[in-house]
Amino acid sequence: MRDDDRGGGRGGSRVPLLAAIGVALVVVGVGAGALLSNEGGADQGDDNKTVAASAPATESSASASADAAEQQAIALDKLLADSGSSRAAVIAAVADVKKCGNLAKAAADLRDAAKQRTGLVTKLSGLTVDQLPDHAALTAALTKAWQASASADDHYAAWADQVAADKGKLCKKGQARSTGRTQEANRASGTASAQKTQAAKLWNAIAKTYGLTERQPTQL
Repeated sequence: MRDDDRGGGRGGSRVPLLAAIGVALVVVGVGAGALLSNEGGADQGDDNKTVAASAPATESSASASADAAEQQAIALDKLLADSGSSRAAVIAAVADVKKCGNLAKAAADLRDAAKQRTGLVTKLSGLTVDQLPDHAALTAALTKAWQASASADDHYAAWADQVAADKGKLCKKGQARSTGRTQEANRASGTASAQKTQAAKLWNAIAKTYGLTERQPTQL
């Protein structure tokens, strides 16, 4: 009986022990699950923070791009302000040639104007305007316009030389006769006018955006 009692005592003590171990394992499992859940939540929180932080960076980048475009527009505006400076001199010089007067000065003024237009093309090529709308079309139109104007000025200057060299033949009743140089000058002038019209349209759209000077084709 004592052996049975002892055996029964050992069997009875194992049941509570196993139950306690089971409870402990459950507690550990729940705790681990909670820990993993918290870590997952922390990751999600970090992701949200990253997304939220990217918004100001995007806005800052857009602002910097807008500032760059404005600075480019201002620089181009300054160049355009110089583009019409020789117009009055060219008109006066051509008028002199037509009436066979001041031919040497007219030729010199026309060649100076041609150099000024060529200089504008060089300066334009040195500007960065890639942030401006239709910048490729605008720079192409300005380049062609100034190159054509320079060509016209050179041809008019050559016409002045021709008239000065042979006034008896080319000057009749105070009026210079047209030559091949005159015709070349007129053609180049027509090309320049067409390109300036296109350039003025593109530039004025930019000028309105940034509050800069709008220009007529004749001012380019």
